Amino acid sequence: MNIQLPGRAATVQASQRAQAERERARLGVEARSWYRISNAADPDEAELLLYDEIGGWFGSTADELIADLRGITAPRMRVRVNSPGGSVFEGIAIANALRSHPAQVTVQVDGIAASIASVIAMAGDRIEMAPNTMLMIHDASGICMGNAADMEEMAELLDLISDNIADAYAQRAGGTRDEWRARMRAETWYLPEDAVAAGLADEAVQAPKQGTPAEPDEPEPDMHRAYDLAAYGYQGPRATEQPKAEAGLTEDIRSLIGEEIAAQLRAVVTPPVEDTATVEPAAGTTPVERAPTPADPAPELSAPEPADEWATDVAALLSTDDADDWSALVTNLTAPTASSSAATEAA
Repeated sequence: MNIQLPGRAATVQASQRAQAERERARLGVEARSWYRISNAADPDEAELLLYDEIGGWFGSTADELIADLRGITAPRMRVRVNSPGGSVFEGIAIANALRSHPAQVTVQVDGIAASIASVIAMAGDRIEMAPNTMLMIHDASGICMGNAADMEEMAELLDLISDNIADAYAQRAGGTRDEWRARMRAETWYLPEDAVAAGLADEAVQAPKQGTPAEPDEPEPDMHRAYDLAAYGYQGPRATEQPKAEAGLTEDIRSLIGEEIAAQLRAVVTPPVEDTATVEPAAGTTPVERAPTPADPAPELSAPEPADEWATDVAALLSTDDADDWSALVTNLTAPTASSSAATEAA
C-alpha cells in the first residue's frame, strides 16, 4: 500500500510524540514497552506480542520496535495481537515493517484487534482469529486545536488517512475503497467467523472440546498386527513325509515306543470295517470277533509280538493267557482257597 500524507503529516506525528513526552514528564512516569519479541533466533519461529496500545501517550515509538524486528532471523514469525489501537502513524509504520520482513508472518488475534491494530493485522501473510476474539474497523479520529482553517485541514487529513486504511482492507479482502469506508463509518465489529466471511482473516481457529484430547497427527497402531517370528528361529509347521493319522497323544507315544510298535498298535486299535465279523489281528495276536456295524465299541487290545525288552514286559501285562506268571499271581489273590472255604462253612 502506497501511503501519501499531506505536508503537515510529519509535523502532526512529531507533535504527538512531543505531547506524549511532556505528559509522561508531568506525571513522572517512564515510557513502557507495549511489545515483546521472543525466540528471535529460533530455528523455527519467532514471536512478537502486541499486547497494549500502539504508541500512544505512555508507549514506546515504532522506531524501537522496527529496530528490534531487524534482529529476528527465524524463517517464520507469529505476531500475537491484543490491542485497542493507538497512533495511526506508528501503526502504519509497524504494518509496513512487517510486510517488508523476510520472515513468513502469521498474525494471531488473541483478544481484540481494533482501529489501527486491525490495520497491523492486515500485514500478515496469514491471519488467524482465536476463539471469541473480535476485530473492529472505524474511521480515523484525532484532536485539533486552532482556527477554522486548522479544523478544515485536519478534516482533510483524517479523510485521507481513512481512505488509506480502507485501501488496506480492500487490498486484503477485496472490494472498493468506498465500500470499506462505509463499513468504517458505521464502526463495524467482526467475530471470528464474520472476519473470515468478510475476507479480513484466513481462519477462525476452533478450540478443542473441554475434556476431549486433541486427535493425534498419526493414527493409533494396529493392535492385532501379525509378527514375523523368523527372527526367533521359527520356521513354520514341521514338514513330514506322511500325513498325521491321529492328533494329540499319538505323536508322543510314537516317539516313545518307535514307529514299528506304534504301527502294530494302530492296526489293532483302528482296524478297517469290513462286511465280515472277524478282524484280522496283527501277527502273534488272537482274532477278535465283532459285529459288522461301525457303532460297535473298540475291540479288546491284544499284545503285539514283542520286538524288544520293553515290548516283552508290555506283552506280559496285556496277555489273556491264564497260564502265565501274572495270571497265576492274580488267580491266587482272587480264587478262594480250601481253607477259606472251610472256614466259611464252619461259620
